[in-house]
Amino acid sequence: MKRTSLREQIFKILFRVEFNTPDEMPAQEELFFDAGDIEVTDEDRTYITDKTNRIIKKIPELDKVLSEHMTGWTLDRIGRAELTILRLGAYEILFDEDIPDKVAISEAVELAKRFGSDNAASFVNGVLAKIVPGSEMRKKPENRKTSVAARKKEEASGAVIRVVSAKNTESRKK
Repeated sequence: MKRTSLREQIFKILFRVEFNTPDEMPAQEELFFDAGDIEVTDEDRTYITDKTNRIIKKIPELDKVLSEHMTGWTLDRIGRAELTILRLGAYEILFDEDIPDKVAISEAVELAKRFGSDNAASFVNGVLAKIVPGSEMRKKPENRKTSVAARKKEEASGAVIRVVSAKNTESRKK
């Protein structure tokens, strides 16, 4: 199954969090897979279940970050589909090192077009785009399982970003 399809299945299970208690979620996952709507390999099922559970554990953190990056909105005012998409996208930006930020945002926008309200895509794009530049959580090694080489690459790219930001600040002063 392609990553886009896997992400959609994760969204569908994650959406159930809004209507079920945490204790009910393992049964909800079983119902989802047993419904027969999709055919998944054991590997795909493991990926979907593991990632969904990692996101569920991070919901309080994700909601805090989302709240901090929404102007004029609160989580309880957002549609449940949009909130689920934002949580998934924010998780990928903040904690999933295998998914580039641009891909996480693009895929979240596509989910919003498919499952959200009329203006959901632009709303999701705007909120997730605000998370990317200021994400201190993502830069903390304890929040990610990264190799030494990946961390060095990240640090090197972070230095470039800081230099560019410093240049932009200087040019604005002129």
